[in-house]
Amino acid sequence: MTLAQHLAAYSEWRGELSTALANFSGWLVENELTDAQTDRRISQLLDKLREDRLHVAFVAEFSRGKSELINAIFFADYGNRILPSTAGRTTMCPTELMFDASKAPSIELLPIECRESNTSISEYKRFPDEWTVLPLDTASAGSMQEALRHVGEVIRVDRKVAEGLGFTIVDGDTAVFRVDHDGSVEIPRWRHAIINFPHPLLQQGLVILDTPGLNAIGTEPELTLSLLPNAHAVLFILAADTGVTQSDLTVWRDHIGSAGRRKKGRIVVLNKIDSLWDELKSVQEIDAEVARQVDSCAWTLDLPESQIFPVSAQKALLAKINDDQPLLARSRLLELERALTDELIPAKQEIVRDNTDSEFSDCYLRTRSLLDSRLLGLREQLVELTELRGKNKGVVEYMMGKVRLEKEEFETGLQRYYAVRSVFSQLTNKLFAHLGLDSLRLLTNSTREAMVAATFSKTLSTAMAQFFASARGNLRRSHAEVTEIMTMMEVIYKKFSVEHGLKLGTPIAFSLRRYENEIDRLDQWCDTHINTMFQLLTHEKSQLTQRFFEEVTVQVRKTFEHANRDAESWLKAIMAPMEIQIREHHIQLKRRLESIKRIHQATDTLEERIEELVHVENNLLSQMKVLTEIGNGVRDVLQQTVSIEEVRSAA
Repeated sequence: MTLAQHLAAYSEWRGELSTALANFSGWLVENELTDAQTDRRISQLLDKLREDRLHVAFVAEFSRGKSELINAIFFADYGNRILPSTAGRTTMCPTELMFDASKAPSIELLPIECRESNTSISEYKRFPDEWTVLPLDTASAGSMQEALRHVGEVIRVDRKVAEGLGFTIVDGDTAVFRVDHDGSVEIPRWRHAIINFPHPLLQQGLVILDTPGLNAIGTEPELTLSLLPNAHAVLFILAADTGVTQSDLTVWRDHIGSAGRRKKGRIVVLNKIDSLWDELKSVQEIDAEVARQVDSCAWTLDLPESQIFPVSAQKALLAKINDDQPLLARSRLLELERALTDELIPAKQEIVRDNTDSEFSDCYLRTRSLLDSRLLGLREQLVELTELRGKNKGVVEYMMGKVRLEKEEFETGLQRYYAVRSVFSQLTNKLFAHLGLDSLRLLTNSTREAMVAATFSKTLSTAMAQFFASARGNLRRSHAEVTEIMTMMEVIYKKFSVEHGLKLGTPIAFSLRRYENEIDRLDQWCDTHINTMFQLLTHEKSQLTQRFFEEVTVQVRKTFEHANRDAESWLKAIMAPMEIQIREHHIQLKRRLESIKRIHQATDTLEERIEELVHVENNLLSQMKVLTEIGNGVRDVLQQTVSIEEVRSAA
């Protein structure tokens, strides 16, 4: 079972889910059951499914066969190498391979000089004019190869310019970026590359991140702060002929396998096992030598051997192109592909399933509660009107007075609701006083002032630590406000349910824990890469300050932005059921009173009104039946698993 088949099955499942949700949205509009909040939430769900991506990152030092491995796994069907794969360095900048149907096939290249602006890559993605765009002729493998060689381009600059762009320049033959006799340094021409390519896997939402070696990883913090941690799978490639070198170990410990990082989806590939194929040795002897290398790598990286996959990417690519099944089996690539599939697809499907189920269930239950409320009010009217059959005008007047009194009592109760809205607004303001971006902006400014004014390394270190402590404090205080809002809404939900018969259920819960975890991760990264004794002693204060604000605080701001958006959505979601139910209950009381008034004014309309309400009741029951069918349909799709059996039958 290939990764392509599994990904196709996942893509089909995602399409079925989108169709089911779109049908639900259309049915709500058709039956006039939607509201702005529900419509927005379903639209957001559909947008997320449409833009859903599976990110796979390939990380390795130079000359580990990383690009060849990508060719073997994803592009062998083209009958040739697509990504450049030759001796030495072929990928000089982080490269994303993806597909965006709104753009023509192309290579977008961000000039290395843009590092001077202190702006992140994610920010530059919003400004297409900053990128150099080259067309990509997908009909010709040769043309594609030629175009893709641009990602390996270099330029020569003065040493000071290179250091100003963030490159670490050291002397010696082992240095990646070193000064030549004329004082110039060879550095990458591009900071980042995006290849928009209509490959079937990329069209289904796969995004491949091809990273350069250690030096480039170190000079592009967005890789380690955002791109790599958010990848659904990371393949770390070693070479079988060298094992784990010191630079390999540095990349692994600092950026992939360090303590606190998630281990799921992290796979180690021991490439180039064909270098161990010796015609003077038996197959058993070769396998034993490969096993020894796997054991050595597992011990060095502190991993179980089951997480290390020996392969020959070059032989696998050759085998796929020539349809040589024995060679493909000997390359061991299929075992790696199975492991990648087992890690990637189920984990991604689980995330999408959980997010969709939570949002859909809330929209479904809100609609169901609305229909239940309408049916309850309608049946109360029917009971009242049925009891009026054959009664005199005095009884009708009594009933009209009873409903009018109930309406007045409910309107009196509305004053409590308006008071709740006022308190809710006050608590919301308190929440955003801690969680909001204004508070973070003040914290950032005060931290900058403290770091600029610092005269000792310890003061500088303390300012960075205090920044994170304050950020955590803001989240903790925000958590307290969330708890207070939740407690108040639980009480008011229960009160209105008991006193006025509203069907409100339990308020939706909300947690800021994931954002606290992200702040902890960023703090740990800062303590490893910036706020260290080595960095404090070997770099100028202005350099460390600049790095802290360019790299760390930008990510903290993104975390708070996400927290703000989620908090705003939760606040709307927690208040919406009450607003809808109260509005609906008020409408039902008005209708009951109006019906009895009409009966009081002309008794011959009683049967007509009863018949009219019975017809409305039948329509409501029909709507509830259809809603149940829609809900079951969406849940059936959600519960499906992209399994090997399904893929086998599809194939």
